[in-house]
Amino acid sequence: MDLAKIFEDKNVKPKERTEAISRLLIDSRISVNELIIFAKKSKDPIKATCIEALEFGTRNNPAIATDECLEFVSEALNEKAPRVKWESAKVIGNIAHLFPDKLDPAIKNLLNNTEHSGTVVRWSAAFALTQIIRTKSRRTEEIIPTIKVVCEREAKNSIKKIYLEALKTIWGF
Repeated sequence: MDLAKIFEDKNVKPKERTEAISRLLIDSRISVNELIIFAKKSKDPIKATCIEALEFGTRNNPAIATDECLEFVSEALNEKAPRVKWESAKVIGNIAHLFPDKLDPAIKNLLNNTEHSGTVVRWSAAFALTQIIRTKSRRTEEIIPTIKVVCEREAKNSIKKIYLEALKTIWGF
C-alpha cells in the first residue's frame, strides 16, 4: 500500500486516514518500519498522523513495535510540534513493557516534556512515565524521586492524578 496516496486523497478525513493506516499496520499490510521511514521524510502534520496510527496500532497490538519504533518515537519527543510529542509519548506508554532495558532515551525526553506548556504534552508524558515505572525495571527505582518532584510541581490535577495513582498502586507512596 502506498502511504503517499493515502495522504494525497483530499476526500479522506484526517481521522479516517489515521484509522486506515492503523488497519494497514494491524493487518500487516505495511510494516512499522515502512511507516517510520515514510514519517521521517514527512512534514510535522503527516508525521503526527503516522505516529497517531502507530499509537492506535500499538495500543491494540503492542507486539508490532520494533526497536526502530522505540528509537523513532523517543527521538520524536524532541520535535517542535506538540502533536508529534504527545502521540510519541502515548506510543512509548503502550510499548514500554516490551523494552524495559532500552528506555533511557525515552525517559530523558519524557522528563523534558513534563515541563512543556501544553497540557496534552504533559498528560502524555505522565502516561508514558507511569507506564515505564509499572515495568519495575532497573531504571524505575532511579526515576521515582524525579517523578515525585514532577508530580509536586504539576499544576493540573488531572495530570497529577496520573502520577499519584501509579506511585500509590505500584510503589505504595
